Amino acid sequence: MAQAETVRTIEGVELPPAGTWVFDEAHTSVGFVARHMLAKVRGKFAEFDGRVVIAERPEDSYAEVEILAGSIETGNEGRDGHLRSPDFLDVETYPTLVFRSREIRPTGPNTFQLVGDLTI
Repeated sequence: MAQAETVRTIEGVELPPAGTWVFDEAHTSVGFVARHMLAKVRGKFAEFDGRVVIAERPEDSYAEVEILAGSIETGNEGRDGHLRSPDFLDVETYPTLVFRSREIRPTGPNTFQLVGDLTI
């Protein structure tokens, strides 16, 4: 989204102008960390799309992300295949995962936590 408006400050926090902002794929990633026994498994989803809607009132803002479940990558082909199977994501039956935020919590001067629902 290209707008001529400048950054606005609300309660000491700099926010972009109100509007809909789409993800820049070159600068965005959807990643995860999962525990398996004592180890952490890190991965990402290579294919996704999303937007952030910045409202006039910051508390009315939200984010939506649609993720292609079959694009899961953990760096281990066997594990990735198992995660795509009916044992886990069942990508043939449920090809997309969807996140929709329902609350935005300030966590610092310029940082926020999104609270929402992930539908798998």
